[in-house]
Amino acid sequence: MVTSPLISVVAATHNRAERLQFLLDDLAAQTVGTASFDVVIVDDGSSDGTAEVLARAEAAGPLRIRSLRHSEPRGQASARNLGWQSAKAPLIAFTDDDCRPDPGWLEALLRSSEGREDRVVQGRTQPDPREVHALGPFSKTLDLSERSPHFETCNILYPRAVLERLDGFDESYPAPTGEDTDLGWRAAATGVSAVFAPDAVVSHAVHNAGPAGVLRNALLAKEDLRAYKLNPALRELLVQKVFYRRSHPLLLQAILAGVLARRTPAAIVFALPYAIHVAGRVRRRRGSLQHVPFFVLQDAVEVAATTAGAVKHRVPII
Repeated sequence: MVTSPLISVVAATHNRAERLQFLLDDLAAQTVGTASFDVVIVDDGSSDGTAEVLARAEAAGPLRIRSLRHSEPRGQASARNLGWQSAKAPLIAFTDDDCRPDPGWLEALLRSSEGREDRVVQGRTQPDPREVHALGPFSKTLDLSERSPHFETCNILYPRAVLERLDGFDESYPAPTGEDTDLGWRAAATGVSAVFAPDAVVSHAVHNAGPAGVLRNALLAKEDLRAYKLNPALRELLVQKVFYRRSHPLLLQAILAGVLARRTPAAIVFALPYAIHVAGRVRRRRGSLQHVPFFVLQDAVEVAATTAGAVKHRVPII
């Protein structure tokens, strides 16, 4: 007799066949037992060996897995919507194809959820311990040790009832950013609470984005601002309720200090807070002095993108 699952795991995937296999292996090792959950993987138009990985998983077990496919990439919001709509359980746990859940992940999410239809549960996300050696100035990963205001879908549980009431993720976001934040804040606006489960751990891959990739990510701020436009309460989290990131006012202050220093050399002291900030970033990102110009460029690109987004979405954020 096949029992109904307590929870469904949903993940979108695109051209990450090897990492997807890691995810499936770790899901098969969950302490709740494979009879307690099912898995829905949505292949968002992959062109690598993803289809073969999924076919083997469906045939071999022990996971109760269902794979769906978009013939062409439609984006993560569309893929996740297809996934949760096709899932069977009253609780939906989202993760990503570059993540590796700890064995107790689902058990911890279920414990914190308590089966409530008015509660979202966020788990702890850390850089994959097997890949921390790759951390550097141009790497990309996630490190979330407390409840995040951005409701990242790499490690989060939603009641199906909430997703149905809100029609899931907004698929009109033109870039892979903002749609998860938007969903979380729309849920909060209806009275849904969010709790943090520190023992629901997911390890996130460490990607080497390269300089160009890091700058492309900075440009995404332009579209990220749409979430702030549609969810005004989110702006309370901004630096001084205006600045998108803490480095932005410091950079602008440093630029002004440089201009004023042409006539009043002592004014350059006002650039010191930004210099201290960049130095700390170099240290945290395992960089060196040669990376300082790049970090300044990254901030400048993000400020430009944020300014463009403020104009496009008519929201006062820099």
